[in-house]
Amino acid sequence: MPILDLQSFSRHAKLIAAATAATVATPAHAHVKWFAPYIVGAQPAPITNTLSDVWFWTAIVLVLVFFVGTRAVERTGFGERVLSGMDRVTDPLWNRLDDFVRVVIGAFFVAIFAVGGVYLTPDLKTPAEWVSWLQLLIAFGVFSRKTMPFSAAGIILLWVLALRDYELFHLFDYLALGVAVGGYLVLAASNNPEWRKHRFEVLRWGVAIALMWSSLEKFAYPDWFYPLVEEKPFLTFGMPRDVFIPMAGVAEFTMGFGLLWTPLVRRLSAISLFIIFNAAVYPFGRIDLVGHALIMAIIVAIFADHTRELHFLPKLKQSLASVPAGLAIAFVIFVAGYWGLHRTFFGAEGQQQQAGLATHSYNPEHPHGPQAAGGIGAPPTSGPAEHGGHGGPGGAADTTVLTPPEQTPANAAYEATMSTMHRPMMEGMRHPDPDVAFMLGMIPHHQGAIDMARVQLQYGADPQARAFAEHLIGEQEAEIDQMRQWLQQRGVESGSR
Repeated sequence: MPILDLQSFSRHAKLIAAATAATVATPAHAHVKWFAPYIVGAQPAPITNTLSDVWFWTAIVLVLVFFVGTRAVERTGFGERVLSGMDRVTDPLWNRLDDFVRVVIGAFFVAIFAVGGVYLTPDLKTPAEWVSWLQLLIAFGVFSRKTMPFSAAGIILLWVLALRDYELFHLFDYLALGVAVGGYLVLAASNNPEWRKHRFEVLRWGVAIALMWSSLEKFAYPDWFYPLVEEKPFLTFGMPRDVFIPMAGVAEFTMGFGLLWTPLVRRLSAISLFIIFNAAVYPFGRIDLVGHALIMAIIVAIFADHTRELHFLPKLKQSLASVPAGLAIAFVIFVAGYWGLHRTFFGAEGQQQQAGLATHSYNPEHPHGPQAAGGIGAPPTSGPAEHGGHGGPGGAADTTVLTPPEQTPANAAYEATMSTMHRPMMEGMRHPDPDVAFMLGMIPHHQGAIDMARVQLQYGADPQARAFAEHLIGEQEAEIDQMRQWLQQRGVESGSR
């Protein structure tokens, strides 16, 4: 009988996983702020744009069908057999889950110590060398229950320092890496069994909130994702960009929501998220692997968690009708929080002087990110306008910020396109073959023009200017394709934009 159960579980698990993957098209989940320009202070698109998008509602319907169907199965004897099968498969990990989580936390902090110049992730940069050494101490501290609270305090300190530099609005993206991991270490070290039993739940809530919060970027700032889609068109699975982005946002939000629901919904959501995050590793490389390693480990822990007990609104979660109701309530709360907090921090029109800019995970001109000029407490600027570093007179850091306080969102967005263009263009022109150098330099130059045109379309109003921008995008994209074909015929890799 156990063999039959395992075979049945394996068969049905594969079917459920396939249905999950097919239900909502979702991207290789790279964090956009690590690989493309972003301006946190820019005015977000109205939420009404999303609510009037047919593809948003199509994705919502598909997800609800999957969640309600899963919940209906979960209430049957077959659903319990599926959960029991998952328990048997994950028993070895569940029995050592604390060791697994602590090892991954330690390895994560060793990895970001080796990377250097970041608080917790690639876009939370700092010039302070002592931060890296604190990360190494945190890594060593997680292996003893006596020192785990000190590691937790160190993680919270890093999150608070990043909070001071980057604002609460930005740091909600990294709730899991700061508050949740610190909370886990405190609870795991506790001798109080009532406290200790919630240690994995804290991790789960941290990841869920972070996913739901960051998913709203796809609705508020779809243009942030355009450079990634242009550079890596395979991410959309052949879907049009403006169809794919809202559906991907729904997928991310609902999978995060699923982590807070009943055991089968939670564990299937964890499987889906693990597949999504792993799919990003190959196209986006080591930065994505390091940045998401801890999140992926927590997702594995969520899948391995045998707990059936529901601690938050248990009666609500048990009914089928609660699935759409709960999802609607969560969406309203997060949308109100996202757009409301943005207005609180940056005003009705947005404020570019408070915005951070990440063009790449590492910039040789500003190796420690936007804080390099002003130190740990210096507020992020819009990036390319800041000329901090070691090139000032007499070797002193030049902390002059050229961006005027009255800079508009469009001004900062135009500057961001230049920051993205400059480095790959200069790298391409260093090729020893002058013909190849010309092509490698012109591709990012053209892409910069395309990005500028997209900014014009986002902020501009003049019909002639908009028509010219649309014409330019078509012409420049065609020429980029021709140049890449020319390079491909000669066996030259055209590289990223």
